[in-house]
Amino acid sequence: MTYVKPGQVMENMIDAGESKAQLSIKDMLIRGVIAGALLGFGTTLAFTTEVQSGLGVLGALLFPACFVMVILLGLELLTGNFAFIPLAVLEKRVSVGEMLNNWFWVMIGHLIGGAFYAFLYTIALSQLGHVTDNAVAEKLIAVSEAKTLGYASLGSEGLIVVFVKAMLCNWMVTLGAVLAFVSTSTIGKMAAMWLPILIFFAQGFEHAVVNMFVIPAGMMLGADVTIADWWMWNQVPVLLGNLVSGVVFTGLALYFTHHKVETRILKMPKNESRIPNTKRGQA
Repeated sequence: MTYVKPGQVMENMIDAGESKAQLSIKDMLIRGVIAGALLGFGTTLAFTTEVQSGLGVLGALLFPACFVMVILLGLELLTGNFAFIPLAVLEKRVSVGEMLNNWFWVMIGHLIGGAFYAFLYTIALSQLGHVTDNAVAEKLIAVSEAKTLGYASLGSEGLIVVFVKAMLCNWMVTLGAVLAFVSTSTIGKMAAMWLPILIFFAQGFEHAVVNMFVIPAGMMLGADVTIADWWMWNQVPVLLGNLVSGVVFTGLALYFTHHKVETRILKMPKNESRIPNTKRGQA
């Protein structure tokens, strides 16, 4: 049997949170850079598929491929770490400072990786500016403006909308990272991870790391978006929304329903859990 029960999944999550928090800055940066670039690859694959087919759901079906690569390669994903590392802090295996250190350096890595892939991709897409009517480029520009100016047009309510969409997104993304632990086989891990990532991408929710590629790429291609627009109307509220749902909806929710219960069961003597209480039976 390759299925791993929830109690053991929780232990694996806590172990992962501990090991991630104790990585060196070099490892956090390198793994964050690669992960940011890979999610950029997944996004351009999805957009290209959507433009060619006219069906957004087909792009969403393919996007999880790069998420799977990130997890199977043991790279760092900030949004997944929002669910894992706080559990290690709860168990007193790492400090709050170590947790924040991981989040900061992995985010820097994602920014570098996303922007670097955006730079290379815009060169390839526009043929160094010689092609100005590419449909995928137009898609990136439109999405970049919708993710910033679209929310700005709603005023303060736009911040609420983007925050909620970020919560909904990372609820699924963190479940994708967790489901990597439910199987000991590579195929099982891939299948389990694919489902929640498909769900988030197909519905256009807001993912902080994906946006570290999409918005800079749109800006490089000519989107009417400033750095202030990017961070105020998208990146900051999306990071906060991703953080809340990762910690609360996935990390803490699973921890309090599985970890404590499973721990008590595992510690209970086998004869105590299986043999009925004699006195209670006589009564």
